[in-house]
Parts: sequence; structure tokens; C-alpha cells
Amino acid sequence: MSETCVLVLDAEPLPRLDRLAGRARVMHADEKTLAAQLPEADVLLVWDFLSDAVREAWPGDGQRPRWVHTPSAGVDRLLPELADGRETVITNARGVFDRPIAEYVLGLVLAMAKDFRGTWELQRQRRWRHRETFRVGGSRATVVGSGPIGREIGRALLALGVKVDLVGRTAREGDPEFGRVHSTASLPGLLGEADWVVCVAPLTQESTGMFDAGMFARMKPGAHFVNVGRGAHVVEDDLMDALLKHRIKGAALDVFAEEPLPADSKLWDVPGLLISPHMSGDTVGWRDDLAEQFLDNFDRWEAGEPLLNVVDKHLGYVPSAPAAPTD
Repeated sequence: MSETCVLVLDAEPLPRLDRLAGRARVMHADEKTLAAQLPEADVLLVWDFLSDAVREAWPGDGQRPRWVHTPSAGVDRLLPELADGRETVITNARGVFDRPIAEYVLGLVLAMAKDFRGTWELQRQRRWRHRETFRVGGSRATVVGSGPIGREIGRALLALGVKVDLVGRTAREGDPEFGRVHSTASLPGLLGEADWVVCVAPLTQESTGMFDAGMFARMKPGAHFVNVGRGAHVVEDDLMDALLKHRIKGAALDVFAEEPLPADSKLWDVPGLLISPHMSGDTVGWRDDLAEQFLDNFDRWEAGEPLLNVVDKHLGYVPSAPAAPTD
């Protein structure tokens, strides 16, 4: 049996792949060399998961890797080109980012409810101005995305006493944690009751641009919107308009249609908008966790065992086990 070739689309810092020594031939590629090297690879590790290079190189000639792993929760930078009928398995980093993103969203909710931004600004000005803030317990949140990250966000909010409506692709009754999962068709009707609207849905054709002027118009004036999913979920001009005209109270974006967000973007100056640079899931040591997850799956690959976190290339995410229905 020939030695397995693992091709890595690199980004800095490089992944720690010491466990592959003596077990596989490791090659490295950048966006310019990837297309020429793809036919040699059995396995492709898309370490630079913010690159579109794989999608651009995939339609070329020659063999393609039998397994592609992306160390990210979303696979939108691989599809639809990799769903082309070839016998290629795609896996993702499901499970690594769940708790960190939930903690980040929790921090945003508390920061906006307690007006930490206002407190820091008044401190900078050396001004003592007493204010009243909002109570989080007893408020209501609509979390759009019922996969592992969305569920972890929901659990964190429940722990604060927030009433949570979880929204997934299809409706399901009898959820052990949330009572029921609402369908995306029910989302417009839920928005008018929500104090917090959190988007963490997978990016698909159906979810692209889902938060537009019509959706923001359905939210109540005191609502806050948080997007930790993908930038393409939001029509950014419509969100700016909703904030500038005080149709909603505030928003926080961790993802954007264009990343990095250009310095001349109008979003930087929108009152009530908190901007962060796609970092909600990135905690100290996260890259090591991602490398270990890939290596554990490589052990399964080498042993001929089923891989974990296999993406349904037509749905665009990892289907959940029947015992714990999410999507």
C-alpha cells in the first residue's frame, strides 16, 4: 500500500502535525500552488480555512483528494464545487467552537444590557453619570441555528434566566432542553417578541441574506441583533438603516460580507453597532485543538474506520444523530 499523502493549505501559524511522522507524506501548498498539487493528495487539510483557493482549484483536471477537512464550523468556502459527484468526504471542526462562541455571545448580551460601552466612555471622560441598565433574566432570545453552537448558546442564555426560542431548518416538538425547535418559516413571527436575536445558522442558499430590511422591521425597537454565523446572512445596508433610524436598539457583528472589514466601511461609524474581527470562537490554544481533532480523525482514516463530523455536501452541514436532533 502506497504512503498516504496529506496536502496542507497553510496559514500562519502552521498546524502541529508531529503525529504524522513516519505515517504520511506531508506536502504544503499556498493559493498559487494548490491546483497543481491536488492530484497528488489523498487527504487535504484546509488549514487556511478563510481562503477560497480550494473552491477555485477543485474543478481542474486530475485526481482529487478522497478526504477534505476544514478546521472551521462552516463549509461554505468549499461548496458547491466540492459537491460535484466525486467520491470525496468533507469533515469539519464541529464541537471545537461550541462553548467559546456561546461564551462570546453571552458576553455581548451582558455588555449591551449593562451598557459597558457607555461606562467605559464615561470613565474615559472622567464623568460620573448614574444610569439604569436592563435586566437580562426574564428577557427573550431567538437563536437562529439549532446545531451544536446554537444549542450551546441557548443553554448559556437559559442559565441567565433568558427564555429561548431555538430556530432550525424544520420544526420539532418535544426537545428535551428547549421544548420545541421552531422552523425557519416561523422566524418572522418570533422576532417581534425577542429582546435578543442571535444568528449562528449555517450559510446555505436559503439563509443567504435572510436578515434584511423586512426582518429588522419585524423586531421590536428595544431589540439587539448578534451575528456570529456568516457575514452573508445579513444585508449590511439594511442593518445600518435599522440602527440609524432606531428601528432596533443595537447590534454586534463578528462576521462580515467582506473580511477584513475595510477601514473605509461605513459600518465602523454606525451608532449602537459593536464590531469584532471574526474572533468569537478563537480562544487561547484553539489552533492546537483543531490540529488534534484532525489527527484523531486521521487515526480513524488510517484504520479504515468511519470519519467523524462528515458534512452532507447538499445540506451544507453535518446532520445530527437521531438521538439528539439538531440541524
